[in-house]
Amino acid sequence: MAMSDYKILIFPDPKLRKVAKKITIFDKSLVTLAHKMLETMYEADGIGLAATQIDVHIRLVVMDLSEERDNPRIFVNPEYDILDKSPFTYEEGCLSIPGFNEEISRPSKILLKWQDLKGDFHQEEPEGIFTVCAQHEIDHLDGKLFVDYLSSIKRDRIRKKLENRRT
Repeated sequence: MAMSDYKILIFPDPKLRKVAKKITIFDKSLVTLAHKMLETMYEADGIGLAATQIDVHIRLVVMDLSEERDNPRIFVNPEYDILDKSPFTYEEGCLSIPGFNEEISRPSKILLKWQDLKGDFHQEEPEGIFTVCAQHEIDHLDGKLFVDYLSSIKRDRIRKKLENRRT
């Protein structure tokens, strides 16, 4: 399999904190980028990837929650409204925070809204892991990481371990 064109940024890279810009041009380069992001995500054995994680600061997310890895989904300018604040807790991992999984609580019910690669609008009420993944990836577009939900002690411990791996 070909190595993907993109390298995933690793926490605490400051570029992960950049807020992504809204996409207004729906062209071939957007389609190409989305497909390369899927390639990168599959190669890294992930289920979701935000453009921010590959140092491209536009509001684009790819996901594939299927067991067979054959149901790729692409979300342009995704956002959500919270329908039920009661917490849904899930052990989250992140391609930008390799080797660390933590229990994170997020709103249990959201209305997800996005555009497709042609610019058409869609909405859906995701369930289970789809709800978690959507909120996790949209956080990336806003410069937020799952470690931001942890105590500062835990977050610092993870940051130090990842920094030590690189040196």
